[in-house]
Amino acid sequence: MADRGLTGLLLVGGRSRRFGSPKALARLGDETFAERAWRLLGETCDERFAVGRAEGLPFEPIADAVEGGGPLAGIVAGMRRARNDVVVAIPVDTPLLTPASLQELADACRDAAMPPGSPLPCAIAQRALSVLEDALAHGDLALSAVLERIDTATVDLDPGLLANVNEPGDLERLLGGR
Repeated sequence: MADRGLTGLLLVGGRSRRFGSPKALARLGDETFAERAWRLLGETCDERFAVGRAEGLPFEPIADAVEGGGPLAGIVAGMRRARNDVVVAIPVDTPLLTPASLQELADACRDAAMPPGSPLPCAIAQRALSVLEDALAHGDLALSAVLERIDTATVDLDPGLLANVNEPGDLERLLGGR
């Protein structure tokens, strides 16, 4: 668990059109992606929320702040409930993240912190919530563009930990490399 209060947000996603079935329920070993990410957040954070629209999860997700608002809407919804100053948000389809990688993001967070080239996973400070809410209200849903407007640190996480599963072939490659 973090030395200071840390809130974890699991973005469980929506329709998983490219994957063909709910990514949250895809399996890696004896856990679903959702179970694995939920455990990771429990090991790293003293508070955690799942956000999005997914069924069949072993926990109840909260609704996105705006339907169809993507990761930004999920982060805003979770940050509104968070009681800690820093929130780490992870997508359900990055199953190789570690507690150390999330802690690196949290430790580097100014207004936000993210790996190079991808807005997720990320850490965001509560003081940046109004900027995110304003972007969401104006339909500016690109999280990367919103993070460019605030003081965002870039954290060089191990690229292998950031493996993203968007299609069944991605999962097969991931499983083949383990």
